[in-house]
Amino acid sequence: MKKESGFDSKIEKLARTTASKTGRRSFIGRLGGFLVGSALLPLLPVDRRSRLGGEVQAATTGNLTRAGFKPQDKDPKACDYWRHCTIDGNLCDCCGGSLTSCPPGSSLSPSSWVASCFNPGDQQTYLIAYRDCCGKQTCGRCNCVNTQGELPVYRPEFNNDIVWCFGADNDAMTYHCTISPIVGKAS
Repeated sequence: MKKESGFDSKIEKLARTTASKTGRRSFIGRLGGFLVGSALLPLLPVDRRSRLGGEVQAATTGNLTRAGFKPQDKDPKACDYWRHCTIDGNLCDCCGGSLTSCPPGSSLSPSSWVASCFNPGDQQTYLIAYRDCCGKQTCGRCNCVNTQGELPVYRPEFNNDIVWCFGADNDAMTYHCTISPIVGKAS
C-alpha cells in the first residue's frame, strides 16, 4: 500500500467537505446557471470605439469623429457630406432621388445598416440608417466609398459592402443607390 501525499489528502478532504455540504441538484443548478451566463456574455454592451484604433478622436463637444474625414454640411451630393460618413455606394441624390427617398422605379429595402455621423453645422452626432434602393440597374453616379472602421463580411453589422436588397418589394436583387435618413440623435 502506497503512502498518501499531503496534497492528495487535502484535495480528498476538500472534496468530501464540499460533497457533504452541497447536493447534486444544487451543483447541477449552479452549473446550468454558469453555462447560461456564459452563453449570454456576448450579448452585453461593448464599447466598440477601440476597433477604429487611432482613427477616433474626441471632439471638444464630447462627440466622436474620425480623423482624416472632414465632414461638411453644404453639398449633399459630395462624399464628404456629414451624413455619408460610412456610406459605400451610389448616392441617391445623384440618381433622381434624395437623401431620404428612392428614385422613381426603384423600391426601398426593408433592411439597413446604421452608423453615427457628426454634423459640423450643429455640432451634434446623429444615427443614420443607410438603406439601399433596389430594382433598377446600378446608377453609377456619385459613388462614395467611406470604409474607415469597416470589418470583414463575416461581421455584417460593421460591413457596408453587403447589398441590403433582401425582401424588397420587387423580385430583383439589383442594387441602384443608397439613401441616408436620420434616425435620431446619438448624443
